Amino acid sequence: MAGTRVAVVTGGNKGIGFAIVKSLCKKFQGDVYLTARSPELGQEAVKDLKDKEGLSAHFHQLDINDLQSIRNIRDFLKEKYGGIDVLINNAGIAFKVADTTPFATQAEVTLKTNFFATRDVCNELLPLIKPGGRVVNVSSMVSVNSLGRCSPELQKVFRSDTITENELVKLMETFVKDTKNGDHQEKGWPNTAYGVSKIGVTVLSRIQARLLNEKRKGDGILLNACCPGWVKTDMAGPNAPKTPDEGAETPVYLAFLPPEADSPHGQFVSEKKVIKW
Repeated sequence: MAGTRVAVVTGGNKGIGFAIVKSLCKKFQGDVYLTARSPELGQEAVKDLKDKEGLSAHFHQLDINDLQSIRNIRDFLKEKYGGIDVLINNAGIAFKVADTTPFATQAEVTLKTNFFATRDVCNELLPLIKPGGRVVNVSSMVSVNSLGRCSPELQKVFRSDTITENELVKLMETFVKDTKNGDHQEKGWPNTAYGVSKIGVTVLSRIQARLLNEKRKGDGILLNACCPGWVKTDMAGPNAPKTPDEGAETPVYLAFLPPEADSPHGQFVSEKKVIKW
């Protein structure tokens, strides 16, 4: 099936991920994979799409916190399709504001999923992206706001055009360590684990785009980070102004950047517009 195009969405069984899958099923010429940690919830979501919308998605189990799970889907996609045309890294978590879990624990758990696990998915799946492919890392406007609350020194590093992935990883590890020591704010970090995790995703996207330019120039791959907006989901709560379908608009827009486009690439995009980092 190497001639069949394929799109993959992580964390696709509910919320924004489910809305992205739904939109792709309507517009994408090829197979669309809804992935989820739970096979039951994932298959239920695929059934919902079929029964309620008449749309056809495929399911594959993927727990982004499990390296073997990532490698299983990598091998499956490589064998069946010879690569990936569209990858949308949507899976993520956030603690509720009222959650009483100690902040250091929140920091470790949030960064483990939102940054480190997303990075693992990218490391395993980016080599499979076909020429002309599109990669969308779902970040958040909170990353921009949190960047503004970092110390000038940290802001400079996070905005650098030469920061390496290893340097970024060390910074994310340092944040977790500093929260455990209880001195993260004194060290120049904002008091938001979710915000720092999404700074990580946005900066990682900038680095990945730069590496694609160096290693695969001419392949026409475009990779961006984006903010879906404040969306009514389990994660963001019922007061958010956007529906999941509205939240899916910017990620899907980036997934369908036309073949001749050379931008945006390595940018942070909100409401389909590039936002200054």
